[in-house]
Amino acid sequence: MQPVPSPAFRYHFRAPDSPVDGPIRFAVGRTALGAILVGRSRRGVCAILLGENAQALRDRLAVAFPEIELQADRRSLRRELRQVVACVEGETSEDAVDLDIGGTDFEQNVWRALSGIPAGRTRSYGDVAQDLGAPTAARAVAGACAANLLALAIPCHRVVRRDGAIAGYRWGTERKRALLAREGVR
Repeated sequence: MQPVPSPAFRYHFRAPDSPVDGPIRFAVGRTALGAILVGRSRRGVCAILLGENAQALRDRLAVAFPEIELQADRRSLRRELRQVVACVEGETSEDAVDLDIGGTDFEQNVWRALSGIPAGRTRSYGDVAQDLGAPTAARAVAGACAANLLALAIPCHRVVRRDGAIAGYRWGTERKRALLAREGVR
């Protein structure tokens, strides 16, 4: 399944398990959902992290990319940060942000499937596993969601339990609930 064309993001998948082309420049901003960090490799945005404060987000970025040099660079990432914040706030941005997406082959397949879920709709972990031709892989789908470093761009918030309950979001269930409510999911 290919990602649904989005006015906000252009999806570029690296070869499975290939490293990011560093250094990673990053900038931190604020949204209604809290702090946000946008990290950009030479190929595109490789991290969109949500959290409570800038230092915790920078620490998460370092854990996610332990071998890559990190450089704070708010000035050159001004456009990407503004566009991602606009997306979080439910606004339109001026043009698409290029994404640099890594991960395993399975994770990338899951993320492609998730990127095909339109705003305002949800799918269960089991539904996504079924779509991938792996009906017993619901837990593996949940694991791929947990490994996603691109909040909102790869919409893991649109994946719920089979009974529709909201659970298991890397960035916190309250943020997941808020994102879904903003998209009109009750």
